[in-house]
Amino acid sequence: MNGDRPGWHRCLLGGAVFAVCMAGTTLPTPLYPLYQEKLGFSELTVTVVYAVYAFGVISVLLLAGNASDAVGRRPVLLVGLGCAAVSAVCFLCATGLGWLYAGRLLSGLSAGLFTGAATAYVMELAPAGGGSRATFVATAANMGGLGCGPLLAGLLAQYAPWPLYLPFAAHLVLVAASAAALLRLPETVRERRPARTVRPRPPALPARVRPVFGPAATASFVGFALFGVFTAVSPAFLAESLDLRDHAVSGLVVALAFFSSTAGQLLAGRVGVARSLPLGCAGLLAGLLLLAGALHWGLLALVVLSALTGGIGQGLAFRGALSAVAGASPEDRRAAVISTLFVVAYTGISVPVIGVGLLTGPIGLEGAGLVFIACMAALVSTAAVYLLRRPVRVTAQAR
Repeated sequence: MNGDRPGWHRCLLGGAVFAVCMAGTTLPTPLYPLYQEKLGFSELTVTVVYAVYAFGVISVLLLAGNASDAVGRRPVLLVGLGCAAVSAVCFLCATGLGWLYAGRLLSGLSAGLFTGAATAYVMELAPAGGGSRATFVATAANMGGLGCGPLLAGLLAQYAPWPLYLPFAAHLVLVAASAAALLRLPETVRERRPARTVRPRPPALPARVRPVFGPAATASFVGFALFGVFTAVSPAFLAESLDLRDHAVSGLVVALAFFSSTAGQLLAGRVGVARSLPLGCAGLLAGLLLLAGALHWGLLALVVLSALTGGIGQGLAFRGALSAVAGASPEDRRAAVISTLFVVAYTGISVPVIGVGLLTGPIGLEGAGLVFIACMAALVSTAAVYLLRRPVRVTAQAR
């Protein structure tokens, strides 16, 4: 065990770098109401600004998802940290919407570069035989970092000066420390190739994957859509409907959803990935119903319960979806199929959120939220019924 300690130190340090990058992608969440006051834009604009992030992630997944396999993990992660730093600078300079769009796009590019490369890097840094634990380190770093972003920004915005500047200045310091740490970590790709060998990989779906992919992708879409609405719209709902303008509370509510997702993914390892998909769908449906109650009755307690329940459901469903899809995929097509699943998931972050923004004008935030919930509940219920009739079989390798 003592001989494994340096390996686990490297693995955890890599996970910390992963978390810092992902925290930057959710850092603006509790600050959107302040930007609305400063720049005077509508709720629709908030959702479009948020969706630009998903566009950046999807673009990288489609065009350069395999870059780190060719040029190495560290160069790609350093570029990702560079995008995160420039994104923070854009927010520090934000005097108009163009800066926000640029900041969110760069943030999406950083997340797209990190999503696959950092997950693989953290697992490769772990000692031999520690694959399961390393997978959880990568998962916790990803979702935990996403949760730390709104929590940090909310606390600084509420209790420290310069609410639109200090969170991004703090993140710049963390990014610089992460770059220094990354330069001390070893490269794990032994046979590296020139950058010109990187080729775009279009979405691929072999025939034998399709029966599994449909319900798995649907559950992933709904889970990420729920997170998208929480991160883009919940601060406005708390301020307008509940008259709660505490940025720390707003950030904490969003953070709870991401932290609960980490717990759900850990729970998936205990219940088994084959059962985690239908259980995750049930958790997502319960989270949606609780959110509907929160919108209708205007109760903060239901918002918190929705974040907790929906987050656990998302974690269960997404880990089950990844395992099921990976297990059903041919080995030589697995990376392409998983990339396709991520494209569907990040589409869930953007398209429904923009829909909510479009409906907010004519029917109000509560009405738009209820329409969103009805659509997502129908989708996840259909996936749950399908999974109950045709349970997903997961291979031993996927387990």
